[in-house]
Amino acid sequence: MADQYTWGLILGAVLGLVAVYNLGLLALYNLVMRNKSEDNGADSLRKTPTPALNGECPFDADVIVVGAGVAGAALANTLAKDGRRVHVIERDLSEPDRIVGELLQPGGYLKLIELGLEDCVEQIDAQRVFGYALFKDGNRTQISYPLEKFHSDVAGRGFHNGRFVQRLREKAASLPNVRLEQGTVTSLLEEKGTIKGVQYRTKAGEELTAYAPLTIVDVPSCFVGLVLENCNLPFENNGHVVLADPSPILFYPISSNEVRCLVDIPGQKVPSISNGEMANYLKTVVAPQIPREIFHSFVAAVDGGNIKTMPNRSMPAAPYPTPGALLMGDAFNMRHPLTGGGMTVALSDIVILRNLLRHLSNLNDAPALCNYLESFYTLRKPVASTINTLAGALYQVFSASPDEARKEMRQACFDYLSLGGIFSSGPVSLLSGLNPRPLILVLHFFAVAIYGVGRILLPFPSPYRFWIGARIITSASGIIFPIMKAEGLRQMFFPATVPAYYYQAPPSN
Repeated sequence: MADQYTWGLILGAVLGLVAVYNLGLLALYNLVMRNKSEDNGADSLRKTPTPALNGECPFDADVIVVGAGVAGAALANTLAKDGRRVHVIERDLSEPDRIVGELLQPGGYLKLIELGLEDCVEQIDAQRVFGYALFKDGNRTQISYPLEKFHSDVAGRGFHNGRFVQRLREKAASLPNVRLEQGTVTSLLEEKGTIKGVQYRTKAGEELTAYAPLTIVDVPSCFVGLVLENCNLPFENNGHVVLADPSPILFYPISSNEVRCLVDIPGQKVPSISNGEMANYLKTVVAPQIPREIFHSFVAAVDGGNIKTMPNRSMPAAPYPTPGALLMGDAFNMRHPLTGGGMTVALSDIVILRNLLRHLSNLNDAPALCNYLESFYTLRKPVASTINTLAGALYQVFSASPDEARKEMRQACFDYLSLGGIFSSGPVSLLSGLNPRPLILVLHFFAVAIYGVGRILLPFPSPYRFWIGARIITSASGIIFPIMKAEGLRQMFFPATVPAYYYQAPPSN
């Protein structure tokens, strides 16, 4: 039997290497032929001409931050501690009630430490998360984060998003050079192609304007979600992913007695909550597929009726530099929430932006500042694109499909991770944000595909099995290459070849 496995894996490896070689040529061709990214329309704020100011703007702050979500509030803290005057305008300063942004990966926690904000996960009943458990067709496996080289405090964190955001806001508001204000930004103020500030409506309804040499927009994105109370997860302090039909189901702790459940419902039409369609769907389609230990808590949560839906979409970052303005957070870049990588990307972006702005004492030269900050869009690519690509690829692999090759790829992924050792630590180091390297992602992704080919060729190769094996490779390529192309192959794999990768000369003071 061992010889059969060896020959099967050798045959699969040869087939995979041939396919990867051809796909590599295709990737290089796409790199050469790629077109410039188009504006994806992420910035929904309209631009309003600035009233005549005789060439001068009475700047009220150094930086205006639109939105005080995780990215906006963390950025305000960071810039203010570097001596910047920051004006934060948030539509609603009450505690947010969201069903995403509740799982911070260990890589994100390390960024939180780097920003000096790690105390914001304290006193909110945050739960430490040490890895993931996977469930498929009655089988289960556990994969742990590779945390051996880190301090004992380093782990993932599960929490109520609103509690975390409020802690970030409170810490920002405590700084003397941060002005945190409730208001609705209605437009960006533009003068000769440069953003000079914002127009906004205060809580009292008063229309005001605010000016700053740099305006940063952080607008949060909005799965079906419910909270399971007094639920004992099969694996304590772990996220749980159920490879269900038609798509994955995610569970993770958000407090000492609450577990968040996220159910992905593919397609445009979502069952109605008001007429009971959603509750019926969750009980008849979802409930039979979840682990028995969670079943009764899940049904009780559905019967409780507190079911929320929020749109989910992926949006690769397509930079459209505008003098005086910068997009961050979900206003700029989104990925599927399956891997919980959103906050890790946002906090990583803040570290990069902070390090860039530390070179500048004067932000008033908007065109020069815009050129200088172009490097931000390239410097963030390797980390952000790796996490984005992993999220999109895992979602497609984990989702059920009638296609035989996709079924084999799904099973191969489960079995590959179940092998343990480097086969689980490598992929989970990507997912956790501890080692977000695009080349490692590609190697493990195609290793899963080649492993699947080896499985299908056993115990005896046949023309049909060779055909399915070839389709596994092409299916894997059809999943990952379009995502990477959308993210930008050159910036993702060869950022040093992009001129903006190198810090522009700081504007003269």
